[in-house]
Amino acid sequence: MKLGCLAAAAAVLLPASAALADGDAATGAAVFKKCAVCHTATEHENHVGPSLMGVVGRPVASVPDYNYSPAMKAFGADGKVWDEALLRKYLPSPQFLVKGTKMTFPGLKSDKDLDNLIAYLKSPAVAK
Repeated sequence: MKLGCLAAAAAVLLPASAALADGDAATGAAVFKKCAVCHTATEHENHVGPSLMGVVGRPVASVPDYNYSPAMKAFGADGKVWDEALLRKYLPSPQFLVKGTKMTFPGLKSDKDLDNLIAYLKSPAVAK
């Protein structure tokens, strides 16, 4: 009986959490200002950090003309791809997930900021 109730609750809650995960690209553009100190998302130009244009779906440490830290190269060596799930693990605390990364950003703590930033990274032109 308890298992049935738990399954029913999950069936109701999962669609709601998936809807919340969509985010808003325009709001994400404002969140991206925290990242824009080191990155761009609308040009294939590296700054202090690599261009994030097209990052969602791109293999980790794969921008050819960017000098990644050894830690980031090792993190991506097994073929990891920057998908939404990996970005959600990385962005709240980059130094925790990739020990030795040269990215000094302290992280995003808000789930809404993550949702919106990921929506922006998926479609930065939409936010203009």
